[in-house]
Amino acid sequence: MNLTVTIEEDTLKRARMRALADNTSVNAVVRDFLERYAQTQTPYAEATATLLAISDEADSGSGPEGRTWTREEIYDRPVFRRH
Repeated sequence: MNLTVTIEEDTLKRARMRALADNTSVNAVVRDFLERYAQTQTPYAEATATLLAISDEADSGSGPEGRTWTREEIYDRPVFRRH
């Protein structure tokens, strides 16, 4: 597939010189960069995927009946009680 990209002339000239020194082409550099970019997840997405994988493997739960709590039970802790 072809893609047209607009790049400043000076930037492209320096990129061509560096690619030549690295025995490659600007096209190959851009293609490799886009491949890595497309495969790389953001740190947030990676963390989310890790958390979901860990939770899937966890051997804990709320029991067979599916425990639910009331608002009063959740906030019935000493730190939330008024004196």
